[in-house]
Amino acid sequence: MEINRLKGKVEALLFSAGKAVSLDEIAQALEHDKETTRKLVEDLMLSYEKEERGIRIRRFEESYQLCSKEEYYETLIRYLARPKKNHLSPVMLETLSIIAYKQPITRQEIEKIRGVKCDHAINKLIEYSLVCEVGRLDAIGRPILFGTTEEFLRCFGIDSLSSLPTLPENKINDFKQEAEEEIQLSLNF
Repeated sequence: MEINRLKGKVEALLFSAGKAVSLDEIAQALEHDKETTRKLVEDLMLSYEKEERGIRIRRFEESYQLCSKEEYYETLIRYLARPKKNHLSPVMLETLSIIAYKQPITRQEIEKIRGVKCDHAINKLIEYSLVCEVGRLDAIGRPILFGTTEEFLRCFGIDSLSSLPTLPENKINDFKQEAEEEIQLSLNF
């Protein structure tokens, strides 16, 4: 039973690492000697090869890595090649448009414009590679400055930020007037 538990630990370690792990590191994590550890890993390697498993352990000199078996690559390629649909919510679109037109811009400036917190929206936009950190503001606390990425341009089919649509002057004046009216309403309460 102890052997199976140790093999499970090796498997969990290699899976979590996502890269080759040296025999020394595995032995240290298991709190066992190198030869016992080598035997455990090699037993796991053999069992993966005997069974119709989708994974295998590869050895690279004195390191080991958990990998997919080559015969399953076609299935993996089909899965990974399918288009990913990143959904942009209205909040994310609003946040993205503020960043696109006002960049470089800090989170605090975005929140001031939107009037609400936007941590989640910014984090999702970063995850989708539409927004990235472009520097730090030279001010107290050195807040992060955000800007759009090349992926943003690609997704929205524009060559450069200068290709972003501009609002007609009368619309800008309408928005300014609406904003001033909202400010007056909030001051009256």
